[in-house]
Amino acid sequence: MLSHDLVEKFNQLINEARASGEPEPEAMNVATLDPDGRLSSRVVLLKGFDARGMVFYTNTLSRKGQALAAHPRAAVCFHWKQLRDGVQVRAEGLVEAVTPEEADAYFATRPRGSQIGAWASEQSQPMPARSTFEDRIAEVEQRFDGQTVPRPPHWSGYRVLPERMEFWFGARFRLHERECYVLMDGQWQQDYLFP
Repeated sequence: MLSHDLVEKFNQLINEARASGEPEPEAMNVATLDPDGRLSSRVVLLKGFDARGMVFYTNTLSRKGQALAAHPRAAVCFHWKQLRDGVQVRAEGLVEAVTPEEADAYFATRPRGSQIGAWASEQSQPMPARSTFEDRIAEVEQRFDGQTVPRPPHWSGYRVLPERMEFWFGARFRLHERECYVLMDGQWQQDYLFP
């Protein structure tokens, strides 16, 4: 669990990023290790944050889903260039699946087109032509015509449970400030790092 101070610190920064005009303040890079030991990273959107961790949603059969099934750990990084002189927040830790109820609740808030896309896309799999995907979209639209679109069984969320967090604050002449927090024996230890 994150300490109250870490939750407050992150919330303050992401709210400042939102107010600063940062184009996508919820965008975070997520790095994973695939079943063959290769690193992979991609940008996803933060969809939940509290003392338990950082939540994002995806197709569980995608490359990232397969990587997290094999190695349930991730590193995430937010970079807010427009905030102050640049701010990064990094977190590393174990990853767990959200509950089906959490996934259902979030899926229900998505635009219908995104819900249809979650059924139609075999994310990360080869596609013979764009028309294949468009045909699948049309099939799914017809299947759920006039109905609520349920969450597909292969679509859910993951929660990154931070064990290490770093707050990086840019400064002139690369004299940055770095605050590092590490979870040790159930307690968060704080250190300042050289830039």
